[in-house]
Amino acid sequence: MFPHHREREQPIFSARAHVFQIDPATKRNWIPASKHAVTVSFFYDANRNVYRIISVGGTKAIINCSITPSMTFTKTSQKFGQWADSRANTVYGLGFATEQQLHQFSDKFKEVKDAARLAREKSQDKELANTALNIAAPQSPPVMCVNGPEDKLFRSQSADITLSSEKERIKKMLSEGSICEMNLEAELFTLQDSNTKLVAALHEANANVEQWKKQLAAYQEETDRLREQVAELEAHGGQGPSDLLKDELTQSLEELEALLKAKDEEIHILQNKKVEYHEMEHDRDEAIHRLRETEMRNAEMERRIQNTEQTLSNSLEDRDRMDSEIQRAIEILDIKIFDLNDLRQSLVKLIDK
Repeated sequence: MFPHHREREQPIFSARAHVFQIDPATKRNWIPASKHAVTVSFFYDANRNVYRIISVGGTKAIINCSITPSMTFTKTSQKFGQWADSRANTVYGLGFATEQQLHQFSDKFKEVKDAARLAREKSQDKELANTALNIAAPQSPPVMCVNGPEDKLFRSQSADITLSSEKERIKKMLSEGSICEMNLEAELFTLQDSNTKLVAALHEANANVEQWKKQLAAYQEETDRLREQVAELEAHGGQGPSDLLKDELTQSLEELEALLKAKDEEIHILQNKKVEYHEMEHDRDEAIHRLRETEMRNAEMERRIQNTEQTLSNSLEDRDRMDSEIQRAIEILDIKIFDLNDLRQSLVKLIDK
């Protein structure tokens, strides 16, 4: 009855941005909704055919906006854009690190808005078709009530109240599980995107390190050779033409040493990136672990919901069966009362005679 969460809602695009909301008092100033850049993701709900923009800061949802065909994303500067959410009665603003990221988000917003418009049109066409079928379908004759309003006295309202409360509890359980898992999926999606970029950078760095090592070895040999030449020139100092050559060799030696120092710094930077890559892998593994735990909790929750639905179904069947038995008892009582009434009338006639 309830589809698996991965079939329910999936992230389709993510970007990093600083999130702002319009000041409800002035309707002019921006209020930061996050202390630093956070992940802003587009999600698609295949069951309800709904698109949403979601951003989570820690354990709090900063943005939870359903996209409608009437929404418009406006680029107000080279790195800033905004849109209005009439349902939340607010305006969201996003500040990006580059102009390219702003263009990508704007294009995706327009694409998702067009998809939402098509989804709404299909939904309206389907509703019109269902309405036409309901109008065209022949209506069944009304069911006559044999015993009048007395039959309603035997129907208990407690079962209906219990059924309604159980349904509300099931909806609440599913909603809490969906929000928790949606947050983890967004975090995992961001980590996977960062991991892909770091892996590509690490492969490129590893390819360059070997080449740089060869260059460093060549520079070391050249440096040693120049040092030897400088030492020979110093040993034969005092000769005019060699002084100019000595200066040139000294300058070349200084340039090579500066180049070696720059290469050492680049290797140090790459080593730091490698450490960051391992940290990202650790974070990704933790996110995957948390997601699996959430999947297990959701599976247990779905199992409990199925058991609850089965119990409710059995309760409804028992109630219907009890109603049928009560109905039969009422019919038998009606017959007995009718027979007693005939017998009473017959006795009255006998007494009168």
